[in-house]
Amino acid sequence: MGKAIGFDNDKYLDEQARFIMERADKAEKLYLEFGGKLLWDFHAARVLPGYDPNVKMRLLSRLADRAEVLVCIHAGAIERNKLRGDFGITYDADAMRLLEELGEWSVPVAGVVITRYEGQPAAAQFRTKLQRRGVKVYTHKATKGYPSDVELILSQEGYGANEYVPTTKPIVVVTGPGPGSGKLATALTMFYHDRHAGRPAAYSKFETFPVWNLPLKHPVNLAYEAATADLGDFNCVDPFHLEAYGVTSINYNRDVEVFPVLHRILQRMTGGEVDYRSPTDMGVNRIASGITDDEAVREAARQEIVRRYFREARSFAFGSSEREALRRIEALMEELELKPEDRKVVLPARKAAEEARSGKKGDKGIFCGAALELADGTIVTGRNSELFHAAGAVVLNAAKLLAGIPDRIHLLPPAVTASIRALKRDVLGRRSESLNLDETLIALSVSAATNPAAQAAMESLKELSGCEIHLSHVPSPGDEAGLRNLSLNATSDPVLAGGLPR
Repeated sequence: MGKAIGFDNDKYLDEQARFIMERADKAEKLYLEFGGKLLWDFHAARVLPGYDPNVKMRLLSRLADRAEVLVCIHAGAIERNKLRGDFGITYDADAMRLLEELGEWSVPVAGVVITRYEGQPAAAQFRTKLQRRGVKVYTHKATKGYPSDVELILSQEGYGANEYVPTTKPIVVVTGPGPGSGKLATALTMFYHDRHAGRPAAYSKFETFPVWNLPLKHPVNLAYEAATADLGDFNCVDPFHLEAYGVTSINYNRDVEVFPVLHRILQRMTGGEVDYRSPTDMGVNRIASGITDDEAVREAARQEIVRRYFREARSFAFGSSEREALRRIEALMEELELKPEDRKVVLPARKAAEEARSGKKGDKGIFCGAALELADGTIVTGRNSELFHAAGAVVLNAAKLLAGIPDRIHLLPPAVTASIRALKRDVLGRRSESLNLDETLIALSVSAATNPAAQAAMESLKELSGCEIHLSHVPSPGDEAGLRNLSLNATSDPVLAGGLPR
């Protein structure tokens, strides 16, 4: 029996496309700020089981005859070589990837805006790289006067100082990699130029989370708080919506805090013709229309909060985040009466590590365990050895089980593993000779050329996508790459394989 499905993509797409079109029909040009991930929204896929992580791109593809995309990237993120934790790539590399995939989906791109640009060398180099590939690039400086001096903001020194990006479609989707990319400022700059030139324009916002028409304490909304714990965001009732309509809706603190300023700016630019009386009014998201099984969604969101706990505990243990972020997630877990061991793969992974240790009494080596939950709920375990890291061992064990291969059959010939170990030891000078997960996958693919069992095991690996895995230790870079490539939902206890304190 597989995981319960709680979301209908087609139902959602129909409702979402219809609502955006209704909003777009009210103006000659709609600038639609897209928050969150445009592609590979795995958070949404985890909390809404059945959700297609690329459903937003499907939406844009459906609207392609009426919409085009404007990609924003913060110059400072390029300069700092900032990494996206979910993909392990820099923000400029993510922007390049986004442009390529928009092209593959046949979604028109109006150009790229480098925001808060002050001539930073890395940002200038990125601009040149894009231009040489035929991409139109524009630069915007930080908006003078923002957020308090509306007069300065709406002047030739404020929004007027930034370049106008010519567009041809009635809907302009403004997006960018990660938070702080300058999407709002870019959308309002375009709005300002259009209104200044007498062209009717409108602004709206698309945010998947928090879900405005789910309860404040619904696990899906709490999972969003857990996902943004490092930013200090929190969900709240939209007070403007409640006052205007007497209806409870959910928003998050930054949108509520900035609304009075944003409302004043829009009022000034439109001469008071603003339909929006609340942050909720500005939004167009209809994600709740796709939820078909509320209990399945609730359980998936609860599990996501536990995953976020492990990830934040790891970040805190190794100094890359503050205690406050972890405390916020712990508070959410207490509110939902969750504990780390509610993640089904945690205790089996720890038990596998203990079994490895007890099997080699007196040995001062490193003992690691891993547990993987298959789609039907079966738990498979693995432990480290002289040949494999625990992550590699559990994936091979899972592949054997899925392919119906007896445990006694070896998938990797000793000659292959010995050759890789010799390379690591004698050529690369590595201290550890055992194969990490990425190396194990390569070895399996080599063996598949001559071994039918290895071929069957390799083909079964795609069934692991979206499965849950936990490790008793922080995975090595090679393990982490393999886990990401297999699209496994991975967590670990916050301890290094070498035994550093939790």
